Amino acid sequence: MRHALTLMLLLALGACANVPMADPQSDQQAKQFLRPEGERGAVYIYRSGLFGLARPLDVGITNGVNARLPYNSFLRVDGPPGPIEVGCAAGDYHGSTQVDIVPGRVSFVEASMTMGNGFTPHCNVTEVPPDQGEAAVRSSKRVAAQ
Repeated sequence: MRHALTLMLLLALGACANVPMADPQSDQQAKQFLRPEGERGAVYIYRSGLFGLARPLDVGITNGVNARLPYNSFLRVDGPPGPIEVGCAAGDYHGSTQVDIVPGRVSFVEASMTMGNGFTPHCNVTEVPPDQGEAAVRSSKRVAAQ
């Protein structure tokens, strides 16, 4: 049992090592949840859930920003107003949701990996209320966009 737990932890740490993380200053700045200036808005995308712990979840936005989210991580994207598509990919499965970027507003999207039919990985992305999103982001680490 002890060896299995050790192996699982090593796999999880190895998965995080393959994902570029943001520097600590950028991480702390994002956790202030500052509203963008002018006509821009912001969207935080964070990964929740323990399923797929050792595997990063691929997320992308229609404006060309992509990232890999390991367990307990987030990404902040600022942009001009209008609808964007936030998508995820897990194996051959793709999920998405539309989010409206509103000037001066901060929105939150939860990305999670789930199990589909035949034990294949699936993913979901869902817009969540600000209080739920802020709590999740505060306990997460920021990744660098790719």
